[in-house]
Amino acid sequence: MILPPATLGMLGGGQLGRFFVMAAHEMGYKVVVLDPDANSPAGKIADRHLQAAYDDQDALNVMAETCAAVTTEFENVPADTLAYLAKFVPVRPGAEAVAVCQQRMKEKGFLKAHGFPHAPYAEIHSEDDVKGADVALFPGILKVARFGYDGKGQARVANREEALAAFRQSKGEPCVLEAMLSLDYEVSVVLARSASGEVKYFPVAENRHSRGILDVSIVPARASGCTMGDAQEIAARVAQKMDYVGTLAVEFFVSRGQLFVNEMAPRPHNSGHYTLDACVTDQFEQQVRALCDLPLGEPRGHSAAVMVNILGDIWYLDDPHHAKEPDWGKLFAVPNLKLHLYGKHHARPGRKMGHFTVIGDDPAQVQEAALAARAAIGIRDAD
Repeated sequence: MILPPATLGMLGGGQLGRFFVMAAHEMGYKVVVLDPDANSPAGKIADRHLQAAYDDQDALNVMAETCAAVTTEFENVPADTLAYLAKFVPVRPGAEAVAVCQQRMKEKGFLKAHGFPHAPYAEIHSEDDVKGADVALFPGILKVARFGYDGKGQARVANREEALAAFRQSKGEPCVLEAMLSLDYEVSVVLARSASGEVKYFPVAENRHSRGILDVSIVPARASGCTMGDAQEIAARVAQKMDYVGTLAVEFFVSRGQLFVNEMAPRPHNSGHYTLDACVTDQFEQQVRALCDLPLGEPRGHSAAVMVNILGDIWYLDDPHHAKEPDWGKLFAVPNLKLHLYGKHHARPGRKMGHFTVIGDDPAQVQEAALAARAAIGIRDAD
């Protein structure tokens, strides 16, 4: 086990890294954050912020020399960086697992090879691939193979002509064409897996998105016990097949009562933020525990919860050209609401600036209070 006051390394300095730093500090560890952004939210509170690119050799050598173990807050850190650091210190999750999750073709191929349920898809490398795609893939979604998240790099395509136009817009980037499923709802499983293979699940979240970005997570999910149990079992097998160590999120579509894996995130996840306020152990403490080879914590939920994302749009409700701080008093007036702001330097539309979670004993009352607070702060449904 790696025990306090050891120094841990975090690749990435956004809000997920910030919560990791907070959890590690609470547990007695020091943290070095590597992130190129001078205003990195995690870097601001870390013991040391290395402001450098993720492949900067000098910065990586500093991490190798000073950190007892290293993890990452997002999947687009170069796998070569993880592999290099792994020569000197434990890196969890490992480069191979992260590489599967950071490229959609590899991710889909992994799901197919291991028999996990997924939507029909085709790899698109050229216009000829679009022209030859199975008609059953339309209507579909064309997704760039790399760097697509929160709805970025995705286009709904009703037919082959729209798919060709969308592929041209991608400037020839490799893509995945995925059949659009008839959607009942979406759920996600956040779990932690230790180096010894122990797995702990958090309660399954039901997720609602707006403009491709997570809007609301409802816990417990309004799904059958069988569906939730099956989702957890599939997520555990995904983690086992990747030999995954750390906190992992697996997102699912539920279509006509059946589960389909949408994608995996090799890190804590937006839909797991409710664990900060509604569970005995949260997803970031589990990340620290798995990284340091500590026994995993108890993930049990002690409250019903609804998490609401706060995007930069509400800074511009009065004037689309000038940001104005929202009236946080409207949220603090709700006694069972927990507000988390990420300390980002600049608000802009579509940027995740924070979230709040309403907790309580009655799921229906919690949801009603959360949606009322969401409206009070000015969060609007997408047109």
